[in-house]
Amino acid sequence: MRSVIAKQLTFGWLHFALALPSIYLLLGMPLVLREQGWSGTQIGLLQLAGLPAILKLVMAVPVERCRLAGGGYRAWACLLGLLLGLALLGLAYDFPLAQPPRFYAWVLLISLLATWADVPVNALAIRCLPAEERLRAGSIRSAALFLAAVVGGGLLLVLHQRAGGAVPFVLMALLLVVGGILVVTAQPENEPHTSSEAHFSPPYQSGVLNFFRQPAAGIWVALLMLLFPFVGAGWIYLKPLMLDLGMPAEQVAWWVGVGGGVMGALASLTGQRLAMGIGIGRAVPLFAGLGALALATLGLVSHMAAGQSLWLVGAGLIACAMGALSGLMFGLMMHFARPGNRALDYGLQASLFTLSRLAVPVLAGIVLDQLGYSGMFTMLALCMAAVVVLALIVSRGLQRAVLNR
Repeated sequence: MRSVIAKQLTFGWLHFALALPSIYLLLGMPLVLREQGWSGTQIGLLQLAGLPAILKLVMAVPVERCRLAGGGYRAWACLLGLLLGLALLGLAYDFPLAQPPRFYAWVLLISLLATWADVPVNALAIRCLPAEERLRAGSIRSAALFLAAVVGGGLLLVLHQRAGGAVPFVLMALLLVVGGILVVTAQPENEPHTSSEAHFSPPYQSGVLNFFRQPAAGIWVALLMLLFPFVGAGWIYLKPLMLDLGMPAEQVAWWVGVGGGVMGALASLTGQRLAMGIGIGRAVPLFAGLGALALATLGLVSHMAAGQSLWLVGAGLIACAMGALSGLMFGLMMHFARPGNRALDYGLQASLFTLSRLAVPVLAGIVLDQLGYSGMFTMLALCMAAVVVLALIVSRGLQRAVLNR
C-alpha cells in the first residue's frame, strides 16, 4: 500500500512540474499580456502554442519503440525534462513581451518539450499503477494540474510582479530537476511486455487504429473531445475579464489563480470519490451539468453587469466543474490505454482531447472581441448544455464498457 501511495505522489509531482510551464504561459501570462496591450484575439492565438499536443500520437511512436540506453519510458522522461529546463532558462534570459512572434516561438518550443515529456511520464504511470488505482490516479493528476494552476496562474504572477519576469522561469527549471531525481530514484518499472500483455487475445488489442475497436471507444472519443473545451475556454478568459472590470492584477492572481486553483484541486479529489460512489454513468452528465451551470452563471452576471462578488461565484463554479471533469477524464484515459500500447494509446487520446481544447478558446476570443463577455459566455453555456444531453444519452454504455474491462 505504501508503495502505491509513493508512486501516486511521485507521478503527481511529475505532472505538476511538467504542467506548470504551460499553465503559467497559457493561463497566467494572459493577465500580463493584457497589461501590455495584447488584444483578445492575440491572447486567443497564444493558445495555439499548445498545438504540439495534437501530435502526441506521433511523439508516442519513438517513445514506445525506442528504448534510450535501455531505459525506456524513464530515459525519455529524463531527456525531455532536461531539454525543457534549458528552454525555460532561455526564455528567462530573452523574455520578448513586446515582440509577439518571438514570444510565440519560445512558448511553442516549451509547449513542444513539455507535451513530449508528458507521454513517457503517463505511460510509466499506467504501467506502474494497478487498474483499481487508475481513477484515483486521474484525480491526483487533475489535482496536481490545479496545484500547478494555483502556482502558475497565481503565485508565479505575484512573483512576476514583485521579482521580475525571469524569476518564475528559473524556479520552474529547478522544479524539473526535482522531478528528474524522483524519476531516477523511483522503483524500476516492469518489463515492457509482461506475459499477460503478450498473450492478449481480443483482436482490438493490437495496432494503433484498433484502439477504436474497443467496446464503447466511439462513445468515449466523443466525450473526450467535448466534455472539457467549453469550460476550459471560459476559465482562460476569466483573468482578463477581472482585469477589465478594474480588479488589480495581483488581486486577480490571488482570487482567481490561487483560490480557483485550490477549489479545482479539491473538486478533483472529491469528484473521484463521488464518481466511484454513484458510478461513471451518472457522474459524467452530472459533472457536465455543473460546467453548463457555471458558464450560464458567468453569462448571466456579465449581462447584468453585476459586481465582482457574483463574478467570483461564477469563477468558483467553473473551477469546481473543471476539477471534477478533468479528474474523471484522466482516469478514463488510463482505462482505455491497452496493455502493450500504453504510450501510443495515451498519445492518441491526448491528441484528440487537445484538438478540441485548442480550437474553442480561439473561437471564443473572436466572439469576445465581437460580442463581449456576455455573448462569449452565453455561447459557451449553450454548447455545454448540448454536451450534457449527449452525456445523458451515452454515459450508460460507457459505464458498461469500463466495468467489463
